[in-house]
Amino acid sequence: MQYKRFAKIYDTLMRDVDYDCWAEYLCNIAERFCVPLNFVVDCACGTGAMSIRLAKRGSRVIGIDLSEEMLQMAQENSRESGVSIVFAKMDMRSFTVHKPADAVIAVCDGVNYLTSMRDVKRFFESAYRALKPNGLLMFDISSHYKLKDILGDNTFAEDTGEIAYIWQNSYDSQSKLIEMNLSFFEKTENGLYERFTERHIQRAHSEQELKNALCSIGFNEIYSYEAFSFIAPSNNSERIQFVAKR
Repeated sequence: MQYKRFAKIYDTLMRDVDYDCWAEYLCNIAERFCVPLNFVVDCACGTGAMSIRLAKRGSRVIGIDLSEEMLQMAQENSRESGVSIVFAKMDMRSFTVHKPADAVIAVCDGVNYLTSMRDVKRFFESAYRALKPNGLLMFDISSHYKLKDILGDNTFAEDTGEIAYIWQNSYDSQSKLIEMNLSFFEKTENGLYERFTERHIQRAHSEQELKNALCSIGFNEIYSYEAFSFIAPSNNSERIQFVAKR
């Protein structure tokens, strides 16, 4: 299972991500499409970084994830942040909510973890059912270029002092899948390092196949942008933001 012990160190490893800027970007998208973010469903919410920031901006948020460990961290983080958020263990491919949402979001590669177009379409269908008329589905992906040409078949390493890791990748052009094997070395109370491993698999979805899938579900306005902007993606865009209106 992914994101078990990893959940406790996830925020440390993601410390350089500007979630405040990311939340503002999502709010700017919603404003551009004249959609108030009163009720938001945060799919693959992880440790709740985006859920918390949207809640602080006044949204009522439900965060869903498959990892109980990530949800536990999300609950702790939300309590420490002084916001009330409902976190629930649900599969983003088949989630339901008690009332229609203004927006469904999935940030930071959530859709890349759906490793077949069948699973992607299941997520789009669930999002479509969960949204109000004119509601927005907003999600981003690590691009095909990033997974194949930057991460694929490469090894990365970092040592923060408290945590070190070795990240080895293998990309398969036929399946468009990248296998990421991570070995972590966490410093213990006695000063020694304890090793644990995680294996993650993502798919390099193409921009066009995702747009086609969204269209097949019934979304009537579909856009893609270079992440954190409103310009069209280029061939070497590393992250692509999608917006689809119900």
